[in-house]
Amino acid sequence: MTDASIRKLLIANRGEIACRIIRTCQRLGIRTLAIHSAVDRQALHVSLADEAIALSGDSPLAPYLNIDAIIDAAKRYGADAIHPGYGFLSENAAFASACSAHGLIFVGPPASAIDAMGSKSAAKAIMAAAGVPLVPGYHGAEQASGFLQQQALTIGFPLLIKATYGGGGKGMRVVTNASEFTTALAAAKREAKAAFADDTVLLERYLTQPRHIEVQIFADQQGHCIYLGDRDCSLQRRHQKVIEEAPAPGLSDELRQQMGQAAIAAAKAIGYCGAGTIEFLLDSDQQFYFMEMNTRLQVEHPVTELITGQDLVAWQLSVAAGQPLPLTQQQVTLNGHAVEARIYAEDPSHNFLPASGPLSYLQEPTAAPHLRLDTGVRQGDVITPFYDPLIAKLIIWHSDRSEALRQLTLALQQYQIAGVWHNIAFLAALTSHPAFIREDFSTHFIAQHLDELLSQAATPAPTTEVLAAAAMVSLLASNTQGHTYNSPWQQLSGFRLNAAPEWHLQLRYGAMATASSFLLLLQQQTIGEYSLTINAAEAEGNANTKVIVSGELTAAQQLKLTLNGHSQHWYFYQQQTTLWLLRHGHVWQFDSGPQSYQLADNHGDTSLLAPMNGTIVTLLVQPGDFVRKGCGLLVLEAMKMEYQINAPTDGIVDNFLCRAGELVQDGTLLVQFSAKESD
Repeated sequence: MTDASIRKLLIANRGEIACRIIRTCQRLGIRTLAIHSAVDRQALHVSLADEAIALSGDSPLAPYLNIDAIIDAAKRYGADAIHPGYGFLSENAAFASACSAHGLIFVGPPASAIDAMGSKSAAKAIMAAAGVPLVPGYHGAEQASGFLQQQALTIGFPLLIKATYGGGGKGMRVVTNASEFTTALAAAKREAKAAFADDTVLLERYLTQPRHIEVQIFADQQGHCIYLGDRDCSLQRRHQKVIEEAPAPGLSDELRQQMGQAAIAAAKAIGYCGAGTIEFLLDSDQQFYFMEMNTRLQVEHPVTELITGQDLVAWQLSVAAGQPLPLTQQQVTLNGHAVEARIYAEDPSHNFLPASGPLSYLQEPTAAPHLRLDTGVRQGDVITPFYDPLIAKLIIWHSDRSEALRQLTLALQQYQIAGVWHNIAFLAALTSHPAFIREDFSTHFIAQHLDELLSQAATPAPTTEVLAAAAMVSLLASNTQGHTYNSPWQQLSGFRLNAAPEWHLQLRYGAMATASSFLLLLQQQTIGEYSLTINAAEAEGNANTKVIVSGELTAAQQLKLTLNGHSQHWYFYQQQTTLWLLRHGHVWQFDSGPQSYQLADNHGDTSLLAPMNGTIVTLLVQPGDFVRKGCGLLVLEAMKMEYQINAPTDGIVDNFLCRAGELVQDGTLLVQFSAKESD
């Protein structure tokens, strides 16, 4: 094929990956055209692109999935090529075909390769013919429940039910015994149908302590194919990757070469072109098995870029334009170690439920030579319930793995976010865990250490130093910024004849129903120094605590606190009567407004409230049914994952306040339920 230069690129995606592609295009001198939904009109990728076009649709997702509208936008505004990013249409063969049919360069593999790998069942048949090792299982077309159950008995338990299309853990269930199979199969099929419009599944033997190793391959239109090292993506939760690193630790050179050659064989078997990833499972005996192929750029591609010194998006654009690969296999060199942490808007303390809301305050880590931050948001942006809740990817390179992990932990502790729940403290607990540091882990690492990790990540109850910081921010920041919030100039209590000035503060911490109230008394000792008396009015023991404090605002929304002669740095954010304090990935939220006595759970058991914004998928029981504690009542879908609402105790389902297909808001009462013992 003759070379075709790309002068203008339409990016058929949003968020972090769209911003990532734009930055490479800026370096290469390629103009960019972004598309966006109405929800995303102020998004970062829209402002970074040279041009942007709004596409309409009946949902916030629709513009990113409308092939005809995207093709029309590319032609109307003079784009030569389309980059699909990852997710959305990135592995859609019809989209790749449509681009080619309209004379547009699709920055990805040919439609035939996407088709070949689109079905996990068909992919495994191709891989078997190419001599790539497979996990034993059933990958056929017959999908009758009874037939699949018989296949499951033949394979043995535990086994994995997996959607044949898609990825990211959607449509996937681990089944430990025969009695669970029918329910798990129905759930996997339902989730697969919702996510991929196809409920076909496959069955595989479930490896009990595997590692998830993937190999980055690249192929050009001249028939050359190479691999660019490997990555370990074993630290997962709900089959979603959380921490990724390159190269995979603890592999022999011989094993790396075997996996690399198997990956190349897989790519050549389908006539591949472009960037792709072959994913393997590695068992405790160092035997590897083909799992799936992703026919696109991976979310974790930055760790490969950092150890190879290559820009994989630039490679994609070059190969798509007909250029040969810039390196041969012999020229590929790997240097040092890179680790990536995915920062999500989610609440680890509540089963990692996705969170939505404003990024009221966002302070990124201090720039460093080997620190990389890939993000698609800025302070003030809103994390909506319509898209993946990824906030950013934080990546560190170092010549030594343990030092890379240490620096990543420090960078995570410097990353400050207020306004929406996030997993930063949980990530720091992972990257600093002794077992992970000494390379003792599998894909079950998070589940096996979950209680310990959650305990370490949990924000502790307010201590004396936390309350001292709250007091000094309340006193200093309001005056400096000209606010009246807790300003001593607005309080008569600050003035005393023949006595030291003093200020009284009352702060509440926690949810309204269970809030702790703290009474703080500041008395000026000398200029800039105060005696602080703390009375935890609703905490255990009412004995007063008295300390000497002073404070200095060192930068915008940063406090240098000195407590009994010991100094430490804090971040903070104020909004009306709410104060957030941030340190080492933890967030303390206080309120000083008028007391409200409305309880968050005034409709009864909080387990019957919607835990997030989402869509009701199905109702599992009928009004009037008696159910046992833990029985499923309904299924809620949010951000393409299903969550089941269960009965909090034995009782009667009085009524459903929602219906299948309805969009519900976080905190909405879904079920009227009466606790009752069985007759």
